[in-house]
Amino acid sequence: MSTLRETLSDLHRSLRDPPDEIMLEVGAGGELLLARLRLAISAMLMLLPLINYFSGGTAYESLVGLAGVGLVLLLSQIWLTLAQQRRRYRWLPFVSAAFDVTLVSFVLLLLALNSPPAGLNSMVVWCFYPITILGTALRNDGRVTLLAGSLSIAEFLALAAVFIGASTGPLISAEYGTVEIGSVLQRALLLLVVTITTFTIVFRMQRLVQLSGTDGLTGLPNRTYLKHLVPQMLVDSQADNQSLCLALIDLDHFKRINEELGHPVGDRALRHVVDSLRLELGRDEPLIRVGGEEFVLILNQPLGAAWERMEALRRRVQSHAFIPDDGVEARMLTFSAGLACSPQDALDVSGLMRAADLRLRSAKKLGRNRIVARDSH
Repeated sequence: MSTLRETLSDLHRSLRDPPDEIMLEVGAGGELLLARLRLAISAMLMLLPLINYFSGGTAYESLVGLAGVGLVLLLSQIWLTLAQQRRRYRWLPFVSAAFDVTLVSFVLLLLALNSPPAGLNSMVVWCFYPITILGTALRNDGRVTLLAGSLSIAEFLALAAVFIGASTGPLISAEYGTVEIGSVLQRALLLLVVTITTFTIVFRMQRLVQLSGTDGLTGLPNRTYLKHLVPQMLVDSQADNQSLCLALIDLDHFKRINEELGHPVGDRALRHVVDSLRLELGRDEPLIRVGGEEFVLILNQPLGAAWERMEALRRRVQSHAFIPDDGVEARMLTFSAGLACSPQDALDVSGLMRAADLRLRSAKKLGRNRIVARDSH
């Protein structure tokens, strides 16, 4: 039972909290891919009304399909334009998913206005509900999946309730058969199953990405974050003509703790430093563990303000002594750091890392427990 409770707790947390930055970045790529697919599929769907007409369908049905596909084609181009500006519009996945679902309902409504059985029993159009729900998996956000699934069920049931309720007798069509409440409910249940399945897939993907992008000891993001997200942060800062600084942090004399007190104590000391920093850092100041006792901190500030910020953090860590164990003398932990800023020092992550590493070495040579933000000449 504890495993079930933990699973349900994780599911609830995934709904309550937005996905982490890595998932949002991957989801932005999925939104762009989905926008391109939507545009390509819309172009191919232009053939469906023609096929319907020449295979014996009514002219009205074919015109409705043509109008619907034409609208999809136009709006798909708009969604693609918005999706190309990655993560600028945080609402885009929700709105585009709602649009996809509502468009399916709109086409069914147009068909139902001419022939209720055509709107309620058209499997070709109805199948786009589950396709839309499954497509939300590319956005990597379970909240979007639940929105699309809930909206699909609600709109389809509302459509059925309106036309079945307004009918004075059975809804029967030679082409589409008889509309039955049981079949309507079965389709709604199928949409629920597709929604739950897709949400589970997204949830599993989130867990795998979190595990691959998180340091097991400290819970901090690891090099995956540095590799995949910081480059986009640099692009955004350059587009806004803003500075972005990278601090390379290394704990001073940390090997002595491992050698004198053992690695388990060293691990606790590492977590102690991380906890001290976390209490001071905001959500827009990601701290990344890049290996051993080395960390990277990203600051959306110019160099002078970033140096002052690092100085405050250095004093914070120094003022909170680490107690290895009961009866063991407390140890003062300090760190040295090198700062590099974009665009002055470099325009990419590797260039900033090189500049910050050189300044970190200078800080070590100058006696440690200090921040170096400029090259020594």
